[in-house]
Amino acid sequence: MKIAGILLIIAGVAALIYGGFSYTSHKKAVDIGAIQINKTENHTLPVPPILGIVAIVGGGVLVYFGAKEGR
Repeated sequence: MKIAGILLIIAGVAALIYGGFSYTSHKKAVDIGAIQINKTENHTLPVPPILGIVAIVGGGVLVYFGAKEGR
């Protein structure tokens, strides 16, 4: 549980710092025999700050109870 909590905390901090993530998709625009034209699109997915805060708090709870079990 402690490892999952630490990973949640790291993911929450990253969500707060970066505010989202982006990815690129490739689509075939024109395909006429030997001639092909590809179109590249960039997409951005924003991550709400509240989601990062919830992940940090949830990770902290997991780390706390994970450390409490080990005693």
